[in-house]
Amino acid sequence: MKIPALLCKKAPVLLIAATLVVAGCATGPDRDPRDPLEDFNRAVYSFNDMLDRAFVTPLAEGYNAITPAPVNRGVTNFFNNLEDVRSALNNLLQFKIGRAFSDVGRVAVNSTIGILGLLDVASNMNLPRYDEDFGQTLGVWGFGSGPYLVLPLFGPRSVRDGVGVVVDWYTDPLILIDDSTVRWSLIGLDIVDIRADLLNASRVIDQAALDPYSFIRDAYLQRRQNLVYDGNPPEE
Repeated sequence: MKIPALLCKKAPVLLIAATLVVAGCATGPDRDPRDPLEDFNRAVYSFNDMLDRAFVTPLAEGYNAITPAPVNRGVTNFFNNLEDVRSALNNLLQFKIGRAFSDVGRVAVNSTIGILGLLDVASNMNLPRYDEDFGQTLGVWGFGSGPYLVLPLFGPRSVRDGVGVVVDWYTDPLILIDDSTVRWSLIGLDIVDIRADLLNASRVIDQAALDPYSFIRDAYLQRRQNLVYDGNPPEE
């Protein structure tokens, strides 16, 4: 069954709007101040975890099993090259002009010499990846992160980063592909490739964390804070 094109384009907007409406009913006392919607978030986390264990993780494990390491690396490089387009835009919006030019340089070099991004030639030319997104841009502009929020399918976010997901969706070069079969196949491959790269990390969390939900929440919020301030967050 094909998903109507309009619904596909509006999916991030509808998902976040519906989540915020439901989350508004889930507040309660005695919460971590960063996570006032904990009951709701834990329910969504459990749902996401169930889907991940039932479908995404087996696909990622199968992908790793049949994909040679150089091919796996090439696929990751290809999608990283597309993300550098988004990073360039966000660095420009954050007035980090030098970084924006670096991102543009990465795309130019990797798309040509790197054979459509399959090879990361730019990193060997001292052009680092910055991987900026619109959630970080909003943070640089002074918007607070807001409550921690776990979105169905999209996973851990803050309210600010949830809004950023919408803009990131519309600035993803994959969305510009007219052929829906090709577009969604590439998006699916990107998801499986990312999950495959995170298999070892998820095993560590499962084995070491007494409460994986809290561990992921704390790690996510700390990482996002560091990204917004380029590794130098203010002391709380």
